[in-house]
Amino acid sequence: MNALAHGAQAFIGLFQKGGEQFVNNITGILPTLIVLMTAVNAVVKLIGEERVQKLAQSATKNFITRYTVFPLLSVFFLTNPMCYTFGKFLKEKYKPAFYDSAVSFVHPITGLFPHANAAELFVYMGIANGIRKLGFGLGDLAIRYFIVGIIVILIRGIVTEKITSIMISRKNIKHNSKNVKVTV
Repeated sequence: MNALAHGAQAFIGLFQKGGEQFVNNITGILPTLIVLMTAVNAVVKLIGEERVQKLAQSATKNFITRYTVFPLLSVFFLTNPMCYTFGKFLKEKYKPAFYDSAVSFVHPITGLFPHANAAELFVYMGIANGIRKLGFGLGDLAIRYFIVGIIVILIRGIVTEKITSIMISRKNIKHNSKNVKVTV
C-alpha cells in the first residue's frame, strides 16, 4: 500500500514540477521575450519593414553571408530564442536553413558572448572547467568554439538548403502530377 501511495505522490509531483516550470516561464522568459519582440517590431516599423526586408535580402543573397553573418547577427543582437525571428526577412526557401544555422550557433557563441544564450552557459562552463583543469586557457577555447561554430553553421545551412530544395521540388512534382489529366 505504501508503494502505491508513494507512486501516486511521485506521479502528481511530476505535474506539480511541470506547473512550477510553467509559472517560472510565465514570470521569467515570456515577459522578456514579449518586450524584446515588441521592441524589435517597433524598430522595424520605425525603419520601415520594406527597408529592413531589402537590407536583409541583400545581406542574404550570398549563401556564405546568409548562413554565417546573418545568423551571427541574429543570435548576438536578439539572443536565444528571439533570434529565430530574423528568418521572417528571408525568402521562404531559405527559412529552414536559416533556422538550422541559427539554432546551431546559440551554443558556440556563448564562450565569447554569454548574453546570447545565458541559459546554456552551464554547458560551456562544464567544458571550460575541464579545459582549465588540463591547464589550457579559456580564451583559446572560446575563440576555437566560435570559429568551429561558424564553420558548422555554414555547412548546416548549405546542406539544409539543398535538402529543402529537393523536398520542395519533389512536392511540386507530386502536386503537379495530381493535376495532369490523362486522355486515351
